[in-house]
Amino acid sequence: MSLPTDPLFWIVAAIGVTLLGLAKGGFTGVGMVATPLLALIVPPLQAVAIMLPILLLQDVISVWAYRHHWDAWNLKVLIPGGLIGVAAGGLLAAYVPDAAVRLAVGVIGVTFVLWRWFGPAGGDIGIRPSAASGVFWGSLSGFTSTLANAGAPPWQVHMMPQHLPKLIFAGTATMYFAATNLAKVIPYFALGQFTTDTLWISAALFPLAIATNYLGIWLVRVTPQERFYRIVYVITFLISLELIRNGVTAFAA
Repeated sequence: MSLPTDPLFWIVAAIGVTLLGLAKGGFTGVGMVATPLLALIVPPLQAVAIMLPILLLQDVISVWAYRHHWDAWNLKVLIPGGLIGVAAGGLLAAYVPDAAVRLAVGVIGVTFVLWRWFGPAGGDIGIRPSAASGVFWGSLSGFTSTLANAGAPPWQVHMMPQHLPKLIFAGTATMYFAATNLAKVIPYFALGQFTTDTLWISAALFPLAIATNYLGIWLVRVTPQERFYRIVYVITFLISLELIRNGVTAFAA
């Protein structure tokens, strides 16, 4: 076993882990940049294998932090959908281009945010969507998360219009993605993505993962609710634009 000696790898990995920590703290979406960022330095499948154990560790911290703050109804419809999506993603991983997934998710995210910003005022803000909506968007989220670590925009399409209290929103995100990340271990093992080297790299990044996770939780708690939602919309928009750019670039290569 040998850890990478390239300083650039560790700088990029540290940035990615910091973004994951903020996402796991409650700013859902910003963490989607982490794996594509690391994939600039190492092969994409290796980047996924490095990041998943870090995600699982951060899930444990966030689940404990938000154990009293989550919405049961949303989880009842989102988690079954998410597990369906993870299973489908594992079965189709060898056939669906990563670039196509990123491009599709980016278009969904940008369209959703632009509609919220510039569409008719009021609308269904604060109204709970149907159970079918939760299963559908949960399935799409689980699918895109498994194939491209890009599960946040579909999840946010279902959740953000409800305008739940910020801690409930963050806690529901925590519980949902903890369940889907745990389920992703099975297809990733089946695809042979974990090695001794990737697990040691993940372990070396654990201290930073823990520190930035707590930083994200603290930032969510001190951020006023309206500002929190404005930040999450901006994050969703910018990340979705990056997913579109990434997908188009990959297709053009």
